Amino acid sequence: MTSNGLLQIGAYFLVILALTKPMGIFLARLFQGERTFLHPVLRPLERLIYRLAGVRQDVEQRWTEYAASLLSFSFFSFLSVYAIERLQALLPLNPAGMSAPAPDLAFNTAVSFTTNTNWQAYAGETTMSYLVQMAALTVQNFASAAVGVAVAVALIRGFSRQQSDTVGNFWADLTRGAVYLFLPLSLAAALWFCSQGVIQNLSGYIKATTLEGRTQVIAQGPVASQEAIKMIGTNGGGFFNANSAHPFENPTPLTNFVQMVAIFLIPAGLTHAFGRMTGDSRQGWALFAAMSVLFLAGVLVVYGAEQSGNPNLARLGAGGGNMEGKEVRFGVAATALFATITTAASCGAVIGMHDSFTPLGGLVTLFNMQTGEVIFGGAGAGLYGMLLFAILAVFIAGLMVGRTPEYLGKKIEAKEVKMAMLALIATSAAILLFTAVSAVIPAGTGTVNNSGPHGFAEILYAYSSGAANNGSAFAGLSANTPWYNLTIAIAMLLGRFLIIIPMLAVAGSLAGKKRLAVTSGTLPTHGPLFIGLLVGTVIVAGALTFFPALSLSPVVEHFLLLEGRLY
Repeated sequence: MTSNGLLQIGAYFLVILALTKPMGIFLARLFQGERTFLHPVLRPLERLIYRLAGVRQDVEQRWTEYAASLLSFSFFSFLSVYAIERLQALLPLNPAGMSAPAPDLAFNTAVSFTTNTNWQAYAGETTMSYLVQMAALTVQNFASAAVGVAVAVALIRGFSRQQSDTVGNFWADLTRGAVYLFLPLSLAAALWFCSQGVIQNLSGYIKATTLEGRTQVIAQGPVASQEAIKMIGTNGGGFFNANSAHPFENPTPLTNFVQMVAIFLIPAGLTHAFGRMTGDSRQGWALFAAMSVLFLAGVLVVYGAEQSGNPNLARLGAGGGNMEGKEVRFGVAATALFATITTAASCGAVIGMHDSFTPLGGLVTLFNMQTGEVIFGGAGAGLYGMLLFAILAVFIAGLMVGRTPEYLGKKIEAKEVKMAMLALIATSAAILLFTAVSAVIPAGTGTVNNSGPHGFAEILYAYSSGAANNGSAFAGLSANTPWYNLTIAIAMLLGRFLIIIPMLAVAGSLAGKKRLAVTSGTLPTHGPLFIGLLVGTVIVAGALTFFPALSLSPVVEHFLLLEGRLY
C-alpha cells in the first residue's frame, strides 16, 4: 500500500465524519416534524402532495397499517415500472427506436428498482429509452430510497416512544424524505455534475468517424439527473453499462470523490439522527463507530490485496498492483475504496470490474453484502439492518450474564429476537439456496464465464447482490436469462421485504413498551465494549452462515492462486 492511497482513504473517512453530525441534525428535525431551513421553499410542495393524495399527515398508523401502506406503494411502483418498460416502443423520447425488453427482463428490472437494488441484467444505453430511464427508473430511485429511510425512522420511533401503539405515518415519512431530503440534494448534485462534464440532454445518439475510418455510436441522454440520485439514494443503477466507469457519468477524480461521499452521506447521518431522536447521541456514535471499524478493515484488506497484485505476475517482475478491471483514471486505491463503499452500502455503482479483483479483494465485496449491508448500508436500510444486529448483540450479552437483555431502556424479548432471526434467515436462505441450485443445473451453469471456484463465486455474488439489494455484479456471469432474471428477482423481493416487515414488527412492539430505568446491571450500549460486541456479532453471524460457501470460492481460489492455478 502507498502513502498516497492511504491518504485518499483517510481523507474520505474524515469528510464522512465531518458531515455525519450536520446531516443527522437535519434528519432528526425533519422526521420529528420540526421546521427546517428548507420549509419556506418546499412546504407548499409537501402540502400539495398531501392534498392531491388525500393524505392526513397528522393521523398516525400502527405498524401493521404502516407496513400495509408500504407494501401497497411498492406494488404500485412495480406495476408502473413494468408497464412503462413493456410499452417502451410505443412511448415518446425513444430516439434510438428501442423495442420493449422481454417480459422476464422487464420483471427483473421492475423488481430491482422498486426494491432499491438496481441490479441491471442489460446495457442501459442499448436497452432503455430516455422516457424509461427518467419516468420509471429515476423516479424509483427517489421512491425506493425514501421508503428505506421511512422504515428506519419508524424503527427509531419504536425505541424512542413509550406505551404507544403507532410508529408514524408512512405517507408523511415518504413525502418528507422525497421532498426535503432527496429532491434538493439531487438537484444540487445534478447541477454540479453537469458543471464537471456529466452530460444531460435528450439528443439523439451521435455517429462519429474514428481515426481508423470506422463509425462509432456515442450514446447521449439525461445522465446527470440519474447520476445524482443513484448515489445519494444508494441505488447504483447506471445510465450506461459501464456505470460510473463511463466518463459521461464520472468524468474526473473530483466527481469520483463526490460520488463516494454521496453514497455514505445519508446512511452515516442516520446514525446521528438515531442518537438525537432517542435522546442519547452517544448511541448513534456507537453505531457509527461499529460501522466504521468494519468499513476501514474491509477497505484496507481490499486495497492491500489489489496493490499486492497477482503473485504469479509479481514473480515475473510485473509489479504495480492488480490493474486488471480497474479504472485507469483513478488507480488501484480509489477503485478499491469505491468497491468497498459500494458493497458496504446498498449502492452497486462501480468503477471497476469486481470479477477481475484478486480473490481476497472479491471476498471482501462479497462479505460486505452478505452481512446484510449494515456497514453504513443503504439509505435507511443500513441503520435498520445494524439495529437488527444490535438486538442480537444485547440478547447474546443478556444470555452470558443471566439478565433480561435491554437496549435503550426497552426489554428485548422473544418477539424482537424472533423477528430479527427471521430477517437474517430469509436473506441467507435466498442467497444460499438459489446459489446451490444454480451451481448444479444447466440453466445456472450455462452462462458462467469462468470455471472452478471463480465460476462459483460469480453465481454466489449474483444472489448475494440481489438478496442484499446491492445491484453490483462480478460481471463474469451473463445473467440476462429467464432463470436468472426470475430467481434473482425473487431474491431481491425476499431480501427487501422480509427484512422490512420484521423490523416494522419490532418497531411496533418496542413502541408499546415502557422505558426502564438504567441500573448498575444495565449493559452500557454506547461504549467500546458494546461496539466490540456489535462488530463481533456482525462478523460471527456472517462467518457462521457464509463461511462454507466462501471457502469454496474466494478462499480456496486465493490459496490456489498462490500455487499458480488460475480460473
